[in-house]
Amino acid sequence: MQPDKIIVADDHPLFRQALLETLRSKLTHTQWLEAENVNELNTLLAENTDADLLLLDLNILSAHGFNTLIHVRRHFPQIPVVVVSAYDDVDTISSAMEHGSSGFVPKSTPVETIFLAINEVFSGNIWTPPNFSAQTAQSGKSDIAERIASLTPQQYKILMMFAEGLLNKQIAYDLHVSEATIKAHATAIFKKLNVRNRTQAVITLNELDLSGTAFETELSASK
Repeated sequence: MQPDKIIVADDHPLFRQALLETLRSKLTHTQWLEAENVNELNTLLAENTDADLLLLDLNILSAHGFNTLIHVRRHFPQIPVVVVSAYDDVDTISSAMEHGSSGFVPKSTPVETIFLAINEVFSGNIWTPPNFSAQTAQSGKSDIAERIASLTPQQYKILMMFAEGLLNKQIAYDLHVSEATIKAHATAIFKKLNVRNRTQAVITLNELDLSGTAFETELSASK
């Protein structure tokens, strides 16, 4: 059996197209859906809840480390995730598996092996690099992950827009709602994350960034 539908979320066109070209030749009956940023991914997930698999680059545009993976596993638990990442250190792999990934494939992996990983996960198994041995996660960030996961899809989207430095009125315009609605969402987000303001909320979000990829965003909070 072959997967009916796979979503590929990666913002590097050359890598994504090379990967798809090879996999399409092996999975000839599979429908492939592509996303190059978090917004496109969220739209595809909402419209394709029957997808068999998600191939996710942790550093997809607008992502913040493991937050996208955590969000997907919370709101689309029926879709297995295989992380495809340029990072292949033990801590990153361990954290990805801890946050619910069913597989982890370094981008340096030959496509044949990626195909093997897809088959393993589609069959209900777990796949990690052969030289990886599960270790106790050292991040100590499970509490933060739970708080991020508690956000609704709309709250998560607004938090991402906070991270981009958008003002409440800009977010309201983009989401076609009132500024009062955004403020209400902000209050709920702060409560769930146990923070007091936008700056602290984004700091919490960035606690789950990948090693060496911390985001330095200056926020101008709307009052």
